[in-house]
Amino acid sequence: MGTITKALDLLTFFSRERPALGLGDFVRLSGRDKATVHRHLVELAENGFLEQDRDSRAYRLGPAILRLTAVREATAPVRTVVTPLIEAMAQEVGELVHFSLLHGEQLSPVCHLDPGRHGTHVHFDEAEILPLHATASGIAVLAFGDPALREHVFAGQLTTYAANTPTDPDALRALVTEARETGIAQAFRSFDNEVSSRAVPIFGADGTVTGALAVAMPTSRIGEHSEADIQRVLRDGAARVTNSIGGTVPAHYRDTLARNNA
Repeated sequence: MGTITKALDLLTFFSRERPALGLGDFVRLSGRDKATVHRHLVELAENGFLEQDRDSRAYRLGPAILRLTAVREATAPVRTVVTPLIEAMAQEVGELVHFSLLHGEQLSPVCHLDPGRHGTHVHFDEAEILPLHATASGIAVLAFGDPALREHVFAGQLTTYAANTPTDPDALRALVTEARETGIAQAFRSFDNEVSSRAVPIFGADGTVTGALAVAMPTSRIGEHSEADIQRVLRDGAARVTNSIGGTVPAHYRDTLARNNA
C-alpha cells in the first residue's frame, strides 16, 4: 500500500456514527504507528480533505470532498439518476433497497431508501463500506465480475461479521456459483445477524460489473414476502439502474435471468 493510498484510506473510517475522529481513533482503527498517521492527517487537512476542530482537535471531512462530489455528480451523475429508481423499487417491494458501486475490493454505498412500513428496520449507513464476501451485493459482484478479483477474494482473509459469514473459501465459492446459476445472489445473516438480502449486479458501459443493487430486510420478515416478487423487482431493477448510468447488460446475464424466469 503506497503512501497516498495509506493517507486516503484514513477517510474510509468516517461514518454517520463517526463523523469526527481524533488522532488516537485513527491509530486504533488503522493499526498504524502514531507518527505516520499524524503525518497523513496533516497532509489531508492541508489539501482540504479534512478539517480539524480547534477545540476538540478531532478531524472531520473537509470542503475538498464536497467540491469533488459536486464535480463528479455534475459530470457523471449517478446518485441523481439512480435515487428515483431506488425509491420506486423500495415502495414496490416494501423493504429497504440500496445501490452501491465497486471500489477496489469492496463496495461503496451510493443511495438507499427504506419505505418505513414496519416497526423493525434494517440499519443502513451509506458511509459504511460493504465487504464482497459477506454481503449479497458483494456476492453478486463476485459472481459476474472480474475473475481475477473473484480469485483474489477467495485467496484472501475472509473476515467474520455475523453468524453466517462465509469464512471458508469453498463455502463462498458455493454461494457465488449459485448466484451465477440463478442471476441473483443471496445472503442470510452474513453481514448482520438480523438481516438477509438479495442482490443483482449492475453493469457499466462496457458490460463489466460496476456495482450492485440489493433488497435487504430483517430475517424474521422473509416469510412475509413473495420470493418471486422480490426477484422480479431485482431483475427489472438490474436493467433499469444499469441503463440509467449508461451501462449495458451483457447478453450472458440477460440469458441467465430469462432461463431462471421461464
